[in-house]
Amino acid sequence: MNKKLFTQIKNEWRGNTWLAIELLLVSVVMWWITDNLYVKLATYLEPRGFNTEHCYKIEMGELTPNSPDFTERYFEKRTADILELAERLRHRPDIEAVSLSANSHPYNGSNGTIQVQLAGDTLVANDWVIRRQVTPDFVRVFQYQGANGETPEQLAEMLERGEILVSDNLFSSTYNRPLPMTNYVGKRFHLNRDTTSSVRLGASLKVVRYGDFESGKNARSIVYKLDWFDKDQELCVRVRPEHDVDFISKLKADSESQYRVGNIFISEVRSFKDIRRNVQQGYYNAMRNNITIMVFLLVNIFLGLLGTFWFRTQQRKSEIALHKAHGATNGMVFTRLLSEGWLLLLIITPIALIIDFNLAHAELNSWRNGTTLEWDRLLFCAGISFLLIALMIAIGIGIPARKAMKIDPAEALHNE
Repeated sequence: MNKKLFTQIKNEWRGNTWLAIELLLVSVVMWWITDNLYVKLATYLEPRGFNTEHCYKIEMGELTPNSPDFTERYFEKRTADILELAERLRHRPDIEAVSLSANSHPYNGSNGTIQVQLAGDTLVANDWVIRRQVTPDFVRVFQYQGANGETPEQLAEMLERGEILVSDNLFSSTYNRPLPMTNYVGKRFHLNRDTTSSVRLGASLKVVRYGDFESGKNARSIVYKLDWFDKDQELCVRVRPEHDVDFISKLKADSESQYRVGNIFISEVRSFKDIRRNVQQGYYNAMRNNITIMVFLLVNIFLGLLGTFWFRTQQRKSEIALHKAHGATNGMVFTRLLSEGWLLLLIITPIALIIDFNLAHAELNSWRNGTTLEWDRLLFCAGISFLLIALMIAIGIGIPARKAMKIDPAEALHNE
């Protein structure tokens, strides 16, 4: 059977050469499209390192001197008022945890950066280490997890002691080699080139991403205790799941009577579901448009390749009739036609893989994890492309072949 297939392909080399070239081009384009879709979806589905479900952001306001309820407050008293507001919220039955932070919560859109260096060593993370200044309960609100399995409660205790937490990839991204921060737990670090003081690393964190569309590869961060307070900071709460029904309206109803402390009051309450959607709406639109374009290209490729094999099979009605006249069953005829198409695909696949490799090596596809060439990703996307094309060939051959096999062999040969 294989020998006959190779002989037939060789005898029809002119038509098969053009078909093989078409399959080669389609295979490379399919790989490129599949690779782009893979990168976008794989990045989006990466673990985020935080959980914003049942979380809310409470914005604080401050009465102005024009308000009849305004009282003169010194800075220290205003700080105490903010902490008192947080404490009152902490005692609310439907709230699980309360935190204050500065440019630190997920989907922030604003952040600060810091340099982190291992004390007494040259290991340093210079660029884009996101600084998160928080009260200890912040890691409980957003359910951070330690790389060694530390719970949010344990991480909160470390922050309370003045220790720092850093993402496990803090140095790996800078030095392009595995340097897990779990190896440095307990060691001391300098912040912002200040070699006169150092802080102890309490735990290494599972990577906390900046958002849903940025890979964790570039998300390097440090978390340490907040030691100053202002009304413009982030007051975030986690609501107990069983009480997360109309939480915003219930809190607003109680805000004037229970949650105005001095001149500080609750001005707005927003769910992180809304914050996430608003901050990332542009990313959602771009991703939807990109996926739509990719799917449109896939459909066009599918229809084009389908038409090629459909037309090719339609032109071979007499050959199908001849096989049947010699006693071949429908299954045998279908298997022969399908094997011929798949054999051509197998022949061009190694060539397509070489082209795919060179395109990835030349950085002409999508970046992920700091590179465009990952062997597992290359082979996975090439495999998906192969299966899709094999399916297109099966449909393009199967439907017209089935119709052709219903025609009486004598009638088909007479028409020829």
